[in-house]
Amino acid sequence: MMEEQRVAGSTGAGQNDVVWRPTPNYIQGSHLARFMAAQHIPSLDALRARSVADVAWFWDAVVHDLDLEFFEPYHQVLDLSRGVPWARWFVGGSYNYVHNALDRHAAGPSGQRFAVVWEGEDGEVRRLTYAELADETNRLAAALRQIGIAAGDRVGIFLPMLPEVVTAMLACGKIGAIFTPIFSGYAAPAVASRLQDSGARLLITADGFLRRGRVVPMGATAIEAARQSPSVEKVLMRRRLGTPLPSADPSIVDWDDLIATSIGTDRSTLRTDADDPFMIIYTSGTTGRPKGTVHVHGGFPIKATQDLAHCFDLRSSDVLFWLTDLGWMMGPWAIAGGLTLGSTLLLYEGAIDYPQPDRLWELVEKHRITTLGISPTAVRALMPQGDTWVTGHDRSTLRVLGSTGEPWNPAPWQWLFEVVGESRCPIVNYSGGTEISGGIVGGSTLDPLRPCAFAGPVPGMDADVVDENGSPVRGTVGELIIRQPWVGMTRGFWGTPERYLETYWSRWPNVWVHGDWAMIDENASWYILGRSDDTIKLAGKRVGPAEVESAAVAHPAVREAAAIGIPDPVKGEALVVLAILRPGTKETEQIRAEIQNSITDHLGKALHAERVCFLDDLPRTRNAKILRRVIRAAYLGQDELGDLTSLENPAAVEAVRQAR
Repeated sequence: MMEEQRVAGSTGAGQNDVVWRPTPNYIQGSHLARFMAAQHIPSLDALRARSVADVAWFWDAVVHDLDLEFFEPYHQVLDLSRGVPWARWFVGGSYNYVHNALDRHAAGPSGQRFAVVWEGEDGEVRRLTYAELADETNRLAAALRQIGIAAGDRVGIFLPMLPEVVTAMLACGKIGAIFTPIFSGYAAPAVASRLQDSGARLLITADGFLRRGRVVPMGATAIEAARQSPSVEKVLMRRRLGTPLPSADPSIVDWDDLIATSIGTDRSTLRTDADDPFMIIYTSGTTGRPKGTVHVHGGFPIKATQDLAHCFDLRSSDVLFWLTDLGWMMGPWAIAGGLTLGSTLLLYEGAIDYPQPDRLWELVEKHRITTLGISPTAVRALMPQGDTWVTGHDRSTLRVLGSTGEPWNPAPWQWLFEVVGESRCPIVNYSGGTEISGGIVGGSTLDPLRPCAFAGPVPGMDADVVDENGSPVRGTVGELIIRQPWVGMTRGFWGTPERYLETYWSRWPNVWVHGDWAMIDENASWYILGRSDDTIKLAGKRVGPAEVESAAVAHPAVREAAAIGIPDPVKGEALVVLAILRPGTKETEQIRAEIQNSITDHLGKALHAERVCFLDDLPRTRNAKILRRVIRAAYLGQDELGDLTSLENPAAVEAVRQAR
């Protein structure tokens, strides 16, 4: 049996208390409240129960509630004739998400509302209304048609967070092409591997962008990646920095020149089938090559829209900013869902603490952000800079704070809630995955708020926590599973359907095993404790790294920590903690012992940390996710570190090696 565990965020007096409840301002006009009233559902618990008791009813009701428009109506909501792993939705329906995210807004009264606002790290600002975004998208779609890109062709999009990210994504969808979003920080081999695997014919990129005041030469990386990818015929270059293009290479095409010379007035959006692919997005596992998850027009965009409406209550009057990149799921998620709901999407090109630590809060004030999405690690990085960087800016427009990416520690959560959100904005905790198209568990603006917790499954997600036999468990750590299909589930991995079945469906019949440890406590609050392959087992006792890390950062000297298990001949594994100290704190044996004591005080003597190492940084992605699998492999001196393509700070890996 799995050992009973306390949860990161649930230890300490008051951590299980409700700290926020929805006010009339949150209830009035709420998407979720309107939906529940229309369906005569009396409570959130009743909604969650009914949404999985009849999943076909629920998703049909969502389509009508969100007023999503199909070119041709579907005659069947859900088809399981190929089995649960290959569920098909909205059978017979003709649906292109671009019509809902762009065309219908641009043609109506909302055409003059801002769809996209962009700010560069150098302070340049561009704004596009829905009508202007439609014009830009139609011109690019015509240009793509002119160079021979057609329905079903794959297109790599390797761009920084410019307005052209949105234009390129929508233009591909408009003509039925399938785009592959690629993280803007990748090196050429990582870009090439995705182009090769997807068989992309075109790569859309930029000559470069700015990050921390330095030029990132993206164009050179893109050209090298294209040369390594036989299927790529052309590279379409947006000259963000004005860099001249190589004149001797006809395969490299200037964005502005192509659009200026494109011929055609066809503004129509292709009437794709709801089950036609629109995106292949790659997700990195702990082992093996990245997986190309296939998503369809009637899947990912609808799930993104539903989650933004039901969890975050995003409205047409809102300004959404999620700290992400197109290459991470939250990038396409924010674009597809945010625009379908008619909101304004803010894009930012650079680092959120450059040139000063208040850059993010300056963006909030300047662009009147109402919905802000951020990761716990980003909060932990901003928090030590001091409250005055935050409080010096007007944050009165903030209405909802979103969090995703990894588990919380109590102190950073409290700082985000009390200092940033002034104890009036709910933190909607949200966890799912690239293969999910959004959230498995989350909260909403109608749920009471407990620190660090999830209120429960996102409506429509039949999630549970089970033991090693597949039986539901409460109050102990278990595997996060999903029992029924949902709109947004990936249509498999590109070219390797057997790998998809092995990854998610092979443990129990018709049960999706997500690979996360989770727990449901006595208050029916949910907690995600990290990836199950990160779990540490000490003398038969399982503990999630987030729980150890919360105990470590409870010491006032620790700013951030990562916990790993290493082989031990007696206990199976021994616990090692790598800690970043707060500025001004000296590395001493006394501090080391105090951190070890903090961990045992919180978790018990059986979970003693054998070693505490001090580092200046931890290996992380640009969206601030700590790569524990890399930390463990580097600490153990392993040559094979797995997929490092998302790593932002390679020097931190060598520092971990030296920490041994």
